[in-house]
Amino acid sequence: MSVRLARLLPVTLIGACLATATVAKTAASAGTTLTWRGDVTTAHGVVVDVAEAWQKAGHGRIALQTFNTASGLDAVRSGAADLAGAARGSSGNPDEAGLTFTPVAWDGLVMITHPANPVHNITLAQLHDIYYGKITNWSQVGGKNEPIDLYAVASPGDGVEFSLRKLLFGRGTQPVAAPRLYVNTTKLQEGVTLDPRGLGVTTLSNVSGNSKVKMIPINGVAPSASSVANGSYPLFTPLYLVTRSDGPKAEQTQEFVDFVNGDKASAVIRRHGLVPYQDGSALAAMDSSRRARILAEVGARPVPPSSGTPVSAPGATYASRVAVAPTSERTLAARKALDERRAAEAAAKAKAAEAAAAPSLAGVSGKATTVERAGDSRFGKVTATAYDPTPAGGKAYTVSRGDTLFSIARKHAVDVAELRRWNHLSSDQVKPGQVLVVGQR
Repeated sequence: MSVRLARLLPVTLIGACLATATVAKTAASAGTTLTWRGDVTTAHGVVVDVAEAWQKAGHGRIALQTFNTASGLDAVRSGAADLAGAARGSSGNPDEAGLTFTPVAWDGLVMITHPANPVHNITLAQLHDIYYGKITNWSQVGGKNEPIDLYAVASPGDGVEFSLRKLLFGRGTQPVAAPRLYVNTTKLQEGVTLDPRGLGVTTLSNVSGNSKVKMIPINGVAPSASSVANGSYPLFTPLYLVTRSDGPKAEQTQEFVDFVNGDKASAVIRRHGLVPYQDGSALAAMDSSRRARILAEVGARPVPPSSGTPVSAPGATYASRVAVAPTSERTLAARKALDERRAAEAAAKAKAAEAAAAPSLAGVSGKATTVERAGDSRFGKVTATAYDPTPAGGKAYTVSRGDTLFSIARKHAVDVAELRRWNHLSSDQVKPGQVLVVGQR
């Protein structure tokens, strides 16, 4: 054997081994099915078409399970899915500690309403106050004298809701005054198409070209692929793929993530009006200053995540996340108990102050009757409301569609507990047309 041949043989063998390994890896990938679960936005804008391109390239199959962010993160964490999609990054909560969030595209958060709604612009400050419950009527933002029906996705960990609230309030878990809740943005959009007074948040890629909804410009800038790409539209946000580094198919899932961030997938992503993440370096560079500017404009400040009050406890499911939504039964019950406790404390102080001046009815039965004989019409029945603290000649208010007891109390500068007491309400439920006492005339 010649010296030259002896030197070339190891190189040839190494090359053959590498080629064999590559072929084996490709073959293994080609026979793999990855399960993806996540939010509608990432599915529609990125994963559906990219998964088709991935399969055509011979890499394998992606089984899609489109629902929402919370269900996707739960599935990846539990091993029920290999990848998830989310319109937000990690919330910093302990239950997301083992998950990797990889940004793959830039999208715009857009406010949608019915096409018949005449409002043509909302400022960031107005949007903040709408979600905070300070602005409740369209006339306050240049529209008709009608209540704003604010829609939201129920899960507090939803990607679109979380991202918008973090921009407007400094934290993604901020409770908001949105009594109409949906399981995902698709259902929210359907609700808005049927309600001329509706308002909700979705993404540009979800509704671009949808004539059944109207996108409202923010600070005079209309959402579009170009205004998101150059950063002039203020509510831009990344979309993410979420994986587990210790998952059973970790190598294959990373291959898919790399494919999504590659040149072949970039062309697919652009077709949906999105900006591939690697093409948005200018957006990434301005992100911190943009967030600070928005918070300054709306009068808010960033709130660091609290380890004591996560969005959900470690191991929580989608159902338990819904249970801690701002308008869930559990949250409303907690607020009611707090209101009642405060009302009781205030009543005790008032009772002590009035004890010397006012006659006491302590011990009088609410059903006591002061008559000389049965049927005597000269006397009336002494009821439990005979000494009711309802304001004399109380100011009346007729409940409109979209009103909640919370919004009515805020509008008339009274406590929810006072409204319940004055109107003898056993719950926070009110109906359109119902007349309530809301204060003194």
